[in-house]
Amino acid sequence: MSTQVTVVGIGADGWTGLSARAKELVEAADVVLGGDRHLAMLPSESDAGDQTRESWPSPLREGLPALLAQHDGKNVVALASGDPLVSGIATTLVDLLGKDSVEVVPALSSVALARARMRWSAESTEVVTLVGRDPHLVARSLAPGLRLIVLSSDGSTPAEVASLLTTAGYGASPMTVLADLGSETESRTDGVAASWGDQAAPDLNVVAVELVSSGATVLGFTAGLPEGAFDHDGQITKRDVRASALARLAPLPGQLLWDVGAGAGSVAIEWMRAHPTCRAIAIEAREDRSARIARNADALGVPALQVLTGHAPEALTDLDAPHAIFIGGGATEEGVLDACWSALRPGGRLVVHGVTLETEAVLAVRYAELGGELTRLHVEHAAPIGTFTGWTPARAITQLAITKADV
Repeated sequence: MSTQVTVVGIGADGWTGLSARAKELVEAADVVLGGDRHLAMLPSESDAGDQTRESWPSPLREGLPALLAQHDGKNVVALASGDPLVSGIATTLVDLLGKDSVEVVPALSSVALARARMRWSAESTEVVTLVGRDPHLVARSLAPGLRLIVLSSDGSTPAEVASLLTTAGYGASPMTVLADLGSETESRTDGVAASWGDQAAPDLNVVAVELVSSGATVLGFTAGLPEGAFDHDGQITKRDVRASALARLAPLPGQLLWDVGAGAGSVAIEWMRAHPTCRAIAIEAREDRSARIARNADALGVPALQVLTGHAPEALTDLDAPHAIFIGGGATEEGVLDACWSALRPGGRLVVHGVTLETEAVLAVRYAELGGELTRLHVEHAAPIGTFTGWTPARAITQLAITKADV
């Protein structure tokens, strides 16, 4: 496809707020694409001559190739809210057409306008977009004192965010809903999460939150969350050895993890908490544990975690090739290690844990064949011994860590 598209950002103030260059681009276009709201901001079609104006298809991503092919070779302008690269159509168009086929002319983003209204600096805020996304994403960013700019999906989002904050122990957090930013109908509503209720807001809104803990369990952003942060039935990788495993799995932006024998999903969840673009698939044989993993993922702010119920190695077929694999259980099952090693991308990291002599023997053989790092982890916790205190050892963990580039 050779279509060239210019994406013009337009604010809530509409046509009058566009720069002279942006107006020229729109007026010179053979075709203008956009949402109904954006197209309605333009001068009447009778003033546009032979210009074609079309709304986005639904579903958007699936319908775009055919729409763009229909206008191949024409001068196409697409309208988008504010900065088209902030949860905007420009990102989708670049993915489809390539960066050399898309020019972007941004207007002020709703993020910039919201920070200006709140007098919050860019470096003191974190942006969370819920446009077309699960509101549980907010949970990943919960920390006392942090400021959030939340891009809403629609008018129901502020109430959903308030409910989530209250449930997580951040009900005392001040919330401000800024609606129709930059327009004549711009409005501001202030309140507190716990008393927000189900009040609706205009569909075009941004939520500003200053996080205040009211009895919340504060969770850090490094690996090794306490077991109590997860719902589990005892089948969970304990925090100290989990931190060791994640250090060797080395989460990187955009990379995919397989968590095989996921249990409570703790390794996959912490992998995804490491960066907003980290992806993971949790493979678990038991349906009740799979359901528990999904609940844990929501509660800890990574609702996009893919949970797959099935037995390895059969369940591993037809999955995207991973950059890292953690095997927390089932390493002695016939074919599991071979399937994982074969699927791992070059440069990928494999970490396997074992607590039994049988698993340890398997890992020793693999270490002899492939090298890597073979470690025994011993953790002891202080506990009462009568009126005194002593050390209570946990089961030793044998850990094999291999980088595929090593062999």
